[in-house]
Amino acid sequence: MNKFTAQKLGKNMTAKAPKEESEPRVPADLHKTLMAAPKVMALWKDLTPVARRDFISWIESAKQLETRKRRINITSDKLKAGKRRPCCYAVVPMNVYKALGANPKAKAQWSDLTPNERRDFVDWIDAVKQPERGLRIEKACRMLAAGKRQP
Repeated sequence: MNKFTAQKLGKNMTAKAPKEESEPRVPADLHKTLMAAPKVMALWKDLTPVARRDFISWIESAKQLETRKRRINITSDKLKAGKRRPCCYAVVPMNVYKALGANPKAKAQWSDLTPNERRDFVDWIDAVKQPERGLRIEKACRMLAAGKRQP
């Protein structure tokens, strides 16, 4: 802790160490593509766990096999181009965002979650089809309002 941080925190306070993000599981088809291109694999390894998880979530959110294959190829192209995130991938879907806006306690808890914890909720919500997804969003808001950090 530097001098400024110590002064800012005061004598009796200490800074919390940031929570380490867990390593995401790489799907077999993406892993095969990465292994086939050592330079791309090196770029992949240089990403943070959160960035890797964003790419994996974006790939796994594809509804059709052809879309999934295309996203895996796009991932390689993006990494080669120096990109560190999938472009148009919303980490928080609009329906979740609106539900959080309508529940101040849930929104406050959401703001306090780590990126991985937020993605856990989004992945849990996205794991079911409509109309069950709306019920999961409501349940997630209740859980967050109650102080839960995981679905």
